Amino acid sequence: MAKASWTSIGVVIALGLTLIHPMGAVAKTAAAPAFDDELEQGYVEVPIESIQQFVQIYGLVKDNYVAERSDEALFQQAIKGLVSGLDRYSRYLSPQEYKQLVQYTEGDLASVDFSLEFDSRLQQWLIRGLKPDSDSSKLGLKNGISVFKVDDQELRKLNHVQVNELLSGAIGSTVSLQLKTNATPINVVRTRKVETDIQAQLLNNQVLVLKVRVFQQDTANEIQQLIEEHQSSRLKAVLIDLRNNPGGLLSAAVESADLFLNQGVIVSTQSRSEGDQQFQALPSLEFQNLKVGILINDRSASAAEVFTAALKEHGRAWVMGEKSYGKGVVQKLFPLSNGAALQMTVSHYYTPSGQMIEGVGIAPNQVYPMPHELKDESYVEHVAEILMNRR
Repeated sequence: MAKASWTSIGVVIALGLTLIHPMGAVAKTAAAPAFDDELEQGYVEVPIESIQQFVQIYGLVKDNYVAERSDEALFQQAIKGLVSGLDRYSRYLSPQEYKQLVQYTEGDLASVDFSLEFDSRLQQWLIRGLKPDSDSSKLGLKNGISVFKVDDQELRKLNHVQVNELLSGAIGSTVSLQLKTNATPINVVRTRKVETDIQAQLLNNQVLVLKVRVFQQDTANEIQQLIEEHQSSRLKAVLIDLRNNPGGLLSAAVESADLFLNQGVIVSTQSRSEGDQQFQALPSLEFQNLKVGILINDRSASAAEVFTAALKEHGRAWVMGEKSYGKGVVQKLFPLSNGAALQMTVSHYYTPSGQMIEGVGIAPNQVYPMPHELKDESYVEHVAEILMNRR
């Protein structure tokens, strides 16, 4: 192993063109200009002892690992480890991954590029509809292969709706597939856009159920329009179903919460590098006399948690279901000169009372998970009855 002596080191930090992506949502943008033209350089002092230790470990791996690895492969692995070790969202994006990411539109909901169908004879969920030239095919997946788990959840006892919901999420995000009991999980990117119109249903007890699958640019306007359309039918309450909602746009969640609040903080962000921000509700009396309920589960995340926490903590909505996922981060893209990028957490979301959402989630006022023996329609109707019976 070659020895190296270090007297000082400056680490260039990429601070050029940045794209802000609240809650992991991604933005559609024009191609970035050459990064070198935009570069601002900052120098961070790194302890010499740490560099020496890294060089020592690098040399040991290079000389002794069972399989030979190129310098490029080892440095790429070191970079990925540095970023991914920060938290569960930060990651290093290869040039190909970054190029794919910036093509997506903020707030879009997506699924994988195949479907899962249950084979009653085999009692297994099988991959169907996978095209030969698709991204998932390039990962080694094939039609007819069985899937044991999705995002560490076993599929055997789930119905078709539940399996589809596991496959859905924010566009550009990844979902983990485990094909067999002890198999290594495969990460598949959600690239197939799913229709996300709000589904509205007026129940017999005059509760309007609004199924919001993701917060998009027009979500607040859609909610307002649907409530106004049903107000003539002696509307008594609105139940906003946010189960399996992965988030979307922060601005859409803020605007939607503002429909039901007339004052106070909706959400705040705290950041070491970006500064702190606070989003306030604007005075309004439009829906102030309307009873509001929110239904969440353990896959309600990000913007859905921002909306839920705001209405819950201001006493404006009764929240039912399960504790939410606990994703409360603002991420930023830092493009690099080689076409790659860092996707890194720069801020955290806080509820109106100052509670952190990240890693904590939002607890419902009333814990009521969906019973396995109950159909979804019956479950929602029961939740609506609970809402109506509250004083």
